Amino acid sequence: MRESAALARDRGVRLHTHLAETADEERFTMERFGKRPVAYAADLGWLGDDVWFAHGVFVSADEIARIAATGTGVAHCPTSNMRLASGLAPINAYLKAGVKVGIGVDGSASNDGSNLLAEARQALLLARLAVAPGIGTGPQMAVRTALEMATRGGAAVLGRDDVGSLEVGKQADFFTLDVDRIEYAGARHDLVAAALLVAPTPAHDVVVKGRRVIDHGHHVMLDELGLAETHNAIAVELVS
Repeated sequence: MRESAALARDRGVRLHTHLAETADEERFTMERFGKRPVAYAADLGWLGDDVWFAHGVFVSADEIARIAATGTGVAHCPTSNMRLASGLAPINAYLKAGVKVGIGVDGSASNDGSNLLAEARQALLLARLAVAPGIGTGPQMAVRTALEMATRGGAAVLGRDDVGSLEVGKQADFFTLDVDRIEYAGARHDLVAAALLVAPTPAHDVVVKGRRVIDHGHHVMLDELGLAETHNAIAVELVS
């Protein structure tokens, strides 16, 4: 890990790992190294504005302050944490402390959809649950805060200043939703909020670096039906 950090900084690339995801990870680092995960990561040189961690569930207030002070980023993966029963990441505390927070889907082993819009919605709902009566205190997370984590927040975590928002000089990365779908009926008074409060719908268009990759809900460069047939055949073979 130390050599990886040194190599990354020598080559000018960023460092990423999963950290403080589960209670057993904390027990392991305490038993093996006598330190909690964040302190152990710091000893290995894995804190700084070129580092970002996935999960960050089991952290103390002091550790959140340390993460914020070093400019370290956190990728919040709510669906994975819920599916694996890992725990509730203290996202409201992270944001209050000024930690850079983005949204992640983790991997297909713990997230079947990998839908970033659905993940942002999950993050919003989970953050609101975290301040429910009897659980925690504080204001409910705003929809726009969750959307910001999924856009500007992700860009900040990755150290990118060319993506994350639609501005002159930045890459044209964006998606559109078809708000004429029945799911959005009655939601036109605040379509920004509807993007997360309504059950997520497929993207109508997706443009990456100015290039359209999804057009009217379909990938323009892939044979979706052919891929699905191949996938289904492989799945049947594996199961049998």
